[in-house]
Amino acid sequence: MVRILVGDCSPEEREALAVLAHDVLTALLKGQGVELEGVVLKGDLMLDALPLEPLPNHFEKSSLVKDRFAREKLEAVRILRGPLIFRDVEVRGILATNLIDRGFLIVQSPVSITGSTFRRSVDFSRSVFQESVDFSGTTIEFEGFFIQAMFLNLANFTHTQFGTHSRFHKAVFADQALFSGATFLGLAEFLEVGWQKKADFSHAKFQHGTGFSGSQFEEVPDFSNATFERETFFRFAQFKQGANFRSGTFRMIADFTEVGFGGDSNFSHVNFQEPPQFTDEALARKFRSQPALMDPQIQAGLFVLGGLFLVVFYYLFKAKNGKVLK
Repeated sequence: MVRILVGDCSPEEREALAVLAHDVLTALLKGQGVELEGVVLKGDLMLDALPLEPLPNHFEKSSLVKDRFAREKLEAVRILRGPLIFRDVEVRGILATNLIDRGFLIVQSPVSITGSTFRRSVDFSRSVFQESVDFSGTTIEFEGFFIQAMFLNLANFTHTQFGTHSRFHKAVFADQALFSGATFLGLAEFLEVGWQKKADFSHAKFQHGTGFSGSQFEEVPDFSNATFERETFFRFAQFKQGANFRSGTFRMIADFTEVGFGGDSNFSHVNFQEPPQFTDEALARKFRSQPALMDPQIQAGLFVLGGLFLVVFYYLFKAKNGKVLK
């Protein structure tokens, strides 16, 4: 199913040419892929309408998936076969798997949803993405949920904007996870996430409470130049080979209690505006002995005030010695 809208359109024309979620679901039920570009997608797209099917045999080679299915004693799953491609699409309804407690959706082809806007929520919880996932440049205005999702290939969330609440609780990233330049406007939850390859959060902005507690990082994650505006928790996280927080900014409490650092970690030029909490004695001692680093704007302001003080002191000194010209 292909619907591509090109050229300039009036709002009335866009409404008249809108794609219905029912038509998209019909294509998916037939095993077809869907490619949308420049259109409005109206209605809720509920992927639990896909029928249950026997477990695919090829997952016997994936211990990650095989073990998860065995623990839940699953014998059937829902399967999305064709690729799902959205470019510059305005999604007005909810897109959701509706799989909260049991079952999985197997996504066999790439998912590429780029430059698009979700006016409501998107929920890919309990999805197994066999191929790459690309949400780069997309805006999710409300919830963005990927609870217990498994990303078996590249996951690209570069410059994605997440809305009121984002949840990746107990998700697994078997390949690289790219969140560089992403913005999290609401609560961001990455609790107990498995990061088997590099996780890139460089230049990301977390504007609300943030949690990475219990996460397992097999490779060195990149949090360089990331900004955390509110409370941030890494409790019990494990950085197997260390972590890179160079030039990051923590404006409120940063809790690294009981965190394991298995290798060298880079905290150079980190701006902790409140004393961080470290169980690691070397890091605790390092930041206990230093006052919290201040915001660069505050530093610049103090520099200017210091300069003014020196000028005033200079003229007072000259006046005392009678050398100020009248």
